[in-house]
Amino acid sequence: MSTLDSLPPLRAVIATHGLSAKKALGQNFLLDLNLTAKIARMAGDLSGCDVLEVGPGPGGLTRGLLAEGARRVVAVEKDARCLPALAEIAAIYPGQLDVLNADALALDWAAHLTPPIKIVANLPYNVGTELLVRWLTPPVWPPQWQSLTLMFQREVADRIVASPGSKAYGRLAILAQWRCDARIAMTLPPEAFTPAPKVHSAVVHLAALPQPRFAADPAVLERVVAKAFNQRRKMLRAALKGLTPDIEDRIVAAGLAPTDRAEQISIEGFCALARAVAG
Repeated sequence: MSTLDSLPPLRAVIATHGLSAKKALGQNFLLDLNLTAKIARMAGDLSGCDVLEVGPGPGGLTRGLLAEGARRVVAVEKDARCLPALAEIAAIYPGQLDVLNADALALDWAAHLTPPIKIVANLPYNVGTELLVRWLTPPVWPPQWQSLTLMFQREVADRIVASPGSKAYGRLAILAQWRCDARIAMTLPPEAFTPAPKVHSAVVHLAALPQPRFAADPAVLERVVAKAFNQRRKMLRAALKGLTPDIEDRIVAAGLAPTDRAEQISIEGFCALARAVAG
């Protein structure tokens, strides 16, 4: 930590470089270095890993990742105003921090990292869910990353870890939990951020499973789940109408009742339904 001690506090960095958070970029900076270090530790042992960080801003979490021994950090920052602040960190950790001034949604991030890879980020609110879905749906599984340790709005975090029967249970829960162990690792109040958002936030940790929990074709499963939750108040036989001519028979073949509703169906049940629809 002695090398990091030479860096100014994050509030001073923001003042020096004029880094007022931009709402259009979904920026809410986390300035407490104790909290950023804690988030870095939640990702587990980083010593042999390359770490992808999206939206580092003034570099609070970046400092934590490097202090926790990350082999290398690739920080993707769209806001060019933040680059000088990140360059100050890179100077203290020569060869260990690469900063890419790019849009994470348009970047082939895997081309810049060497496995094993972990992704750790206080994600910009406006792109967080889309990035998560992309990371959870690679062409092949297991993915190139080992784990995701990500900050979201608490509402999104609740949707990721939700159980059947709850209001938050839906497509995101199935997508995440079908292929990962997912848990909320920490919650944070609005006042932890600058500027303070209107909602609480939470860090979600997702560890990639070697293979999905239950067999299913990903494309078919996504189609079934999307159609079922698009009209979540309807019974399955109505919500899935048009998926196949004999949808009620397929539902029964999957061990489900045509009168069930989407929010009642477990991930195993949806996978069985996907297999019945495909078969």
